[in-house]
Amino acid sequence: MCKVIAVGLSEWKEAERPDRLRTAGLGSCVGVVVYDDVAGRAAMAHVMLPDHHLARSSFHPAKFADTAVPGLVELLLKKGSAIENLKAKFAGGAEMFPRSGGNGQAIGARNITAVMEGLRRLNIPLIARDTGGNAGRTIEFDTVTSKLYIRTVKRGEKEI
Repeated sequence: MCKVIAVGLSEWKEAERPDRLRTAGLGSCVGVVVYDDVAGRAAMAHVMLPDHHLARSSFHPAKFADTAVPGLVELLLKKGSAIENLKAKFAGGAEMFPRSGGNGQAIGARNITAVMEGLRRLNIPLIARDTGGNAGRTIEFDTVTSKLYIRTVKRGEKEI
């Protein structure tokens, strides 16, 4: 029997075949999945911000792209996955509200860049992503098929 494990804002969780991981409410946030399709296990984080130096008070490593990506990898390695079997998929990083002036990238774009940089630094291949735009997403990762199902507001569902 398949169980769906909910991943909340600024959390990470892991699952093994046949279970699934799901997170909702991805606006500028990014849902990152690092997975081992050989062992049938995965870990997902709901990332809010690109860099842990933006922390104002308590520090939650799943909240920040620069700490969540290595944290997901570490979770899977501790469970017995081999680094060479790890791959990644992610979605989110929308610009939910129009910006008025200001310098630099919107937070969604910064989250996307930070996740990609974290994966590159750890040599984790990025298999697919669905990012940007201006609509919220819900994602669900299937540990059996290694597919990431993405439901986008007013755009329906797709898989990557």
